[in-house]
This record gives sequence, structure tokens and C-alpha cells, in this order.
Amino acid sequence: MTVAASRRPPLSPKEGWLIHGRQVLRFRPTRWERTYQRLEITTGELLPDQEIPLLKSRRELSRAEALKLWGEKRKAGWAPCSPQW
Repeated sequence: MTVAASRRPPLSPKEGWLIHGRQVLRFRPTRWERTYQRLEITTGELLPDQEIPLLKSRRELSRAEALKLWGEKRKAGWAPCSPQW
């Protein structure tokens, strides 16, 4: 697999996580059909004295909107991370 190919978004449903400081975003596929693809975006904050992040918001976006948000966050310094909850 080439480097360029590995940077393409997955064609099948896949969960993704981004972190920036104490802020965390979770991208989770909710509906994945050929012509209709939606992802749930959950925002959380890591708290120093808590094992589980404080969940702040949840919304559903189209796949195109989620890819745009992912790209914007990566350009702003957010980094992929392991699941946080």
C-alpha cells in the first residue's frame, strides 16, 4: 500500500478518534448504506481526576461533512488517538 492510499478515508464503516490537548472527538458510523452514510460525532473532555472523559455533545453528520470536519481538525493540530471511552 502506498502512503497516499493509506491516507484515503475508508470505504467501509470505521470508527475514528482525534485528540487536541484535553479535547477528544469520536467519529462513529451510524448508518452505512450505498447512497446514505451518516456518522455520529461525540465531543468529550479529558479531566485529570476522572477515568472517563466528560461527554459534551453529540451530533450526526453526513459522511462528506464528517470528512470535512476531520480534515479541518487535522489542519488545526488535532491528532489521531486510541479510543478514549
